[in-house]
Amino acid sequence: MSAGRLLSVLLLLQSRGRMSARAIAEELGVSVRTAYRDVERLQGAGVPVCAEPGRGGGYRLLDGYRTRLTGMTEGEARALLFAGLPDAAADLGLAAEVSAARLKLLAALPTGAREEAARTATVFHVDAPGWYREPEQTPYLPLFVEAALTRRVVEARYRRWRAPQEVSRRLRPYGLVLKSGVWYVVAATESGTATARAATYRVAQVLDATLSDERFDRPADFELGGYWASYLADFEARRWTGTATIRLSPRGRRRLPDNVSPEVVRAVDATATAVGGDGWVEAVVPTESTAHACGELLRLGADVEVLAPAGLRRAMADTVAALARAYGVTGRA
Repeated sequence: MSAGRLLSVLLLLQSRGRMSARAIAEELGVSVRTAYRDVERLQGAGVPVCAEPGRGGGYRLLDGYRTRLTGMTEGEARALLFAGLPDAAADLGLAAEVSAARLKLLAALPTGAREEAARTATVFHVDAPGWYREPEQTPYLPLFVEAALTRRVVEARYRRWRAPQEVSRRLRPYGLVLKSGVWYVVAATESGTATARAATYRVAQVLDATLSDERFDRPADFELGGYWASYLADFEARRWTGTATIRLSPRGRRRLPDNVSPEVVRAVDATATAVGGDGWVEAVVPTESTAHACGELLRLGADVEVLAPAGLRRAMADTVAALARAYGVTGRA
């Protein structure tokens, strides 16, 4: 028998009112028989749980009875930050703690506020991951959470994009960031100030990780939100390595937001000039690399033409020619 589960049954009845044994069982993930036994144990302990038989019946607390046993555990207090992010809480291994913390909060509220909180919860849902992408597998995420909270060093094997692809690192995790459904750990690889040593690692790229007994001190001047803002600014500065001049049809311009980066859309809006009387415009847009720009702009098909640089224009032409050959098109009849 779990004392924590008995408390959960008590708080459920306090926050929800009348509940059937089946509803209690489903809420707590136990069998209906276990729910019956838990209610009986509460009654045996002197808690005034009333049984109402018949259709629409169930269990409820005697009118006016309220428990004050709503103190949160350390894990539940940690989980409270993710009360509105159930998927993130599950990734972190805190799903049960979030559920328990939310239940205790509701039970502590007066009736009117509790009903309003429950009603609010039914009209908001947060879904962090982006479209057209499967959620990443992050089996080592809970380990990094523990490491960041307890200030312990992690021995990790990591896969990165440049050679050598697999590297070993001794990481001092300062914090974790959830960005568009992707988890990142911000960690130092050497002792020193946060601004000089911190780096960002994609948790899904961690191939192996072990929590060591070695402790570290997180720098007093490190602030996770400030670091992340600086990291994003630096990433954007390094991301765009050149520019391209393009011609774009009216339909192509309408299709831009669904096919290219927001920065490209803003660049078109800022630099577009009319060419001819058919609605086509000429604009200068930022590019990451020839290969990336070619792939992104080809999504627009015949609604875009690259004018410069020559390397990107040639890459577009070569790709179109390869497509024509693949489809058996040698020329227009």
